[in-house]
Amino acid sequence: MPEHKEPINIQIIDGEPFFAHEMTANFTPTQFSFDFKCITPRVDPRSKKPSFLLKHNVVMVEPYHAKMILGVLNNVIKKYEEEYGTIKKPKAVETAEKKHKKAMAAAKDTITEVPTYLG
Repeated sequence: MPEHKEPINIQIIDGEPFFAHEMTANFTPTQFSFDFKCITPRVDPRSKKPSFLLKHNVVMVEPYHAKMILGVLNNVIKKYEEEYGTIKKPKAVETAEKKHKKAMAAAKDTITEVPTYLG
């Protein structure tokens, strides 16, 4: 019996390019969820309040595929660092973390009682 090779139509829907400033990861027994977030400040001349736009894309995968993603990332980061040098935390982030730590320590001294909201 001769084989008929019919063309297959494939539709590819490309997502928008997305720069993630932050990512959270969670899991259940059956899947891992990676929530990539982009936080952008917005200026509204009608309002004096600051506003932000938060976009996020969620990627959910099975545990096996999450482990494969980890392997790919390790490999790509290793190649990147071989070519460009060790990836380090930006100085601006280190400075911001120090400021935040000092602010939290100062706030801790001023808080006398934390409400429990129970009863």
